[in-house]
Amino acid sequence: MGRGRSYNPIVIIVHPHQEEHQSGSHCQERDSVKKSYIYTDMSINGREKEPGILKEEGNTLFKAGDVQGALCCYTKALKLSSNQSESAILHRNRSACYLKLEDYTKAEADASKALDADPGDVKARFRRAQSLQKLGRLNEAFMDAQRCAQLEPTNKAFQELLRQLGAQIQEKSVQLSSTDARVQQMFSLLLDPLAQSVDRQKAAQNLVVLSREEAGAEQIFRNDGVRLIQRLLGSKQEELVLSALRTLVGLCTGHQSRTMAIVNELGMEQLCEVMGSGASSVSLAACHLLQVMFEALTEGMKREIRGKEEAILPEPSRELRSMLRQLVEMMPASSVSGPGRDSAINLLVKQVPRKSQKNPDNSLTLWVIDQGLKKILEVAGTVPEVSEGPPLTDNSHMSCSVLLSKLYDDLKCDAERENFNKLCEEYIQLHFGRPGLESKLRAIQTVAVLLQGPSDVGNRTLEISGMMDAVISLCASEDVCHQQVAVEALIHAAGKAKRASFITANGVALLKDLYKKSENDRIRVRALVGLCKLGSAGGTDFSMKQFAEGSTLKLAKQCRKWLCNESLPPASRRWAIEGLAYLTFDADVKEDLAEDRNALQAMFQLAKSEDKTVLFAVASTLVNCTNSYDVEKPDPQMVELAKYAKQHVPEAHPKDAPSFVEKRLMKLLEAGVVSALVCMVKQESPALTETCRECIARVFLALVERQEDRGTVVAQGGGKALLPLVSESTDKGKTKAAQALAKITITSNPEIAFPGERLYEVVRPLVSLLTLDCSLLQNFEALMALTNLAGISERLRQKIIKEKAVPKVEGYMFEEHDLVRAAATECMCNLVLSAEVQKLYVATGNDRLKLLVLYSGEEDERLRKAAAGTLAMLTAEQPELCARIPGTTSHWMEILQALLLSDSVELRHRGVVVTLNMMQANKSLAETLMESEVLEILSVLAKATEQSPVSRTAQDCLDKAMEYGIIKKPEGEGREP
Repeated sequence: MGRGRSYNPIVIIVHPHQEEHQSGSHCQERDSVKKSYIYTDMSINGREKEPGILKEEGNTLFKAGDVQGALCCYTKALKLSSNQSESAILHRNRSACYLKLEDYTKAEADASKALDADPGDVKARFRRAQSLQKLGRLNEAFMDAQRCAQLEPTNKAFQELLRQLGAQIQEKSVQLSSTDARVQQMFSLLLDPLAQSVDRQKAAQNLVVLSREEAGAEQIFRNDGVRLIQRLLGSKQEELVLSALRTLVGLCTGHQSRTMAIVNELGMEQLCEVMGSGASSVSLAACHLLQVMFEALTEGMKREIRGKEEAILPEPSRELRSMLRQLVEMMPASSVSGPGRDSAINLLVKQVPRKSQKNPDNSLTLWVIDQGLKKILEVAGTVPEVSEGPPLTDNSHMSCSVLLSKLYDDLKCDAERENFNKLCEEYIQLHFGRPGLESKLRAIQTVAVLLQGPSDVGNRTLEISGMMDAVISLCASEDVCHQQVAVEALIHAAGKAKRASFITANGVALLKDLYKKSENDRIRVRALVGLCKLGSAGGTDFSMKQFAEGSTLKLAKQCRKWLCNESLPPASRRWAIEGLAYLTFDADVKEDLAEDRNALQAMFQLAKSEDKTVLFAVASTLVNCTNSYDVEKPDPQMVELAKYAKQHVPEAHPKDAPSFVEKRLMKLLEAGVVSALVCMVKQESPALTETCRECIARVFLALVERQEDRGTVVAQGGGKALLPLVSESTDKGKTKAAQALAKITITSNPEIAFPGERLYEVVRPLVSLLTLDCSLLQNFEALMALTNLAGISERLRQKIIKEKAVPKVEGYMFEEHDLVRAAATECMCNLVLSAEVQKLYVATGNDRLKLLVLYSGEEDERLRKAAAGTLAMLTAEQPELCARIPGTTSHWMEILQALLLSDSVELRHRGVVVTLNMMQANKSLAETLMESEVLEILSVLAKATEQSPVSRTAQDCLDKAMEYGIIKKPEGEGREP
């Protein structure tokens, strides 16, 4: 487990590897931190101080400009105080601290508490007015300021605040009037039948822009804008309809009460009708609007709700049920377009199942199953070429599979699952038992969709008497459509354990016959996939092959041939990738595919296409090619026992060795795999399931395994694409994506790899790797990545602290593994730049400082550098810790001397810095040090012929000793300039 690190934070002393890269800006940052935070001892001889003493100390610190120190004193005093009037003064004083720190919400809250106890406290009222002004609540602020001026008419500060607030209120009024005028102007143009089309479109676009501002959205809503938007939706002009939908998005985003009013006024029927229209752009826009409405209704208003508004906000469950009812009704409706139906399915997938299994309420799922399961199955069973039914797209059946799977997985007990099974079986038996081929095809198609979704349900429906016989007999039909439905059902059934042996015995000959003799490529490619699926039954076990030697290579060659044939429809080429997804368990097939650049690029182009059903097949093929699946290494003793008992022992293919995998990864990168993965992650489709996302995360992790490839992955957008994978995937997928982020953060400059606000999104997934469920390698890489982030800025350190990483990092400082322990100490070394972490070391009654001193004397040089660097930083920022070092261990002097005498320049530098900090902090400490061999060591270090940070700092130590009068300057010697 090597470091593999090319980018490190540039922090003087703090990072144990970076003294040669000292930066002026970081020195200034450290100095500014040092000056800004002073913490007082909160006890006297081990006893808590009185609230009054703490209040006075807080006042002194506040006057001295140490706002954080004052805040700490007032907070401590409030916890100890039982006197109401004293608490009111403390709240008022703490409000002043929060004002200085620009935390206006807390400032207003504290001032209000002070006023609750004493309404005549003019200082508290003034501070509340200032806070309310900053919070934008101008009218309330004006009332407080006016009361202050009445109590003290001659106070110039009160008069000035009143003047400012008056001007701001006037300005806001003008702004609102301006917004109101703009809204009215837009309305007039849109309602004018004589207005030019170009002008009306421009007005509609301006309305969209206005709706994105809170003032504009409120003005549109209050000026009967919803009624106008309703007229725009009925105009049948695509541009106007799109503008109307986008305006509604602005009105509904994060606003529950407006959303409820809009749902009731427009009616879900009209919105669903718009979504079900033929134009794909309009359908997508309507789908986005409904998604925003769902979020607004389920999450409530994102802005803070105060006072009466909170009490009168009605329950949105009626509107939610209304929206779901309309989406379910859209399923079988022949008037709804294919893209519109896919959008409705997508919304049901996102909104109905529980977001977390910890939530006990799955009532929405049960409601949709009761009201709409048969309607969903009607879509699943539609065969467009054979029967009349709702219009479908190439993605519709796959989307139905995902929805059915999500609904089934959200059920909590056997009774609920049995009801689901019963409803599905009843529907299929109803159609399978009817006379006529069309009904039987519908039943078979439904079974095929269930096999791709909730496979347990699909397996049960396969058991229906005569179902498998009908499938196999229809495979020999002369009608291509009938053949296609039956062959697809056979393929999906072949992957299920209960049916694989039956189909191997009864279906292989049939599939081979179809593959060789059919004149239709649609049938041939599907028959080929069936053979591929059966041929891959042994998985990666080299010794378990279903077909004769070389057969899988021939099948794969034909799959690649069809994949590259652009004259074939995308659906047929997609099936070719399905075949490769199974055949690439064989390492020979992987090697051939990696060498075929045309096939790789054809596969990547399909991954970027409109056909979303190809996503899982591409992801699975790439997982196989990169060997990024989990492989359990059997215990060697168990293997020997299995051989002795003549049991089967899995064998790895020689071409699955690491050297072969590495070459395949390089070829995939050259063919453009990263851009394909990035496009796949961006897809808004039910086909991009959590399992599919996990596959993509696995591939990304494999691609960044080599340090030299990480720059390529980042340059092509891989870093950005990993961020959604850490929040929307399986638990294992999230871990894989987080580990890939860690590898990138270790060796790339994080500010370049994750520009802007994305950098802060990286912290949480990295912290999630600091658990016992993750491997030591994952822990190690997360710690190294967090070390780099912690060295960039205080804001990032605060983000790491907020994610509760500090206790986890401290825990890993006790890890037995040398590298993990050292990495955790390095991370802490950068985290102590933050005053909050320094406070943990300043607090009495813990062994944190002792651990650092002891680690500074360990044999592991990397750990020593990290610990000594942390010690150097802490003793500089918190001088009071210097006096505690001798009490940590009786060997502290030996450890310090060992640092000063180390062969490593970096360790010597840390040693002299700690020594200087101790001498500057306390004269008695300086005397103790100068009475030991430290004086002689420093003298030697200071006389070094080559001026270096070590020699200069050693000379500073000697100068300090001379300043104290502990040692005398030898005659005839002077310090070199």
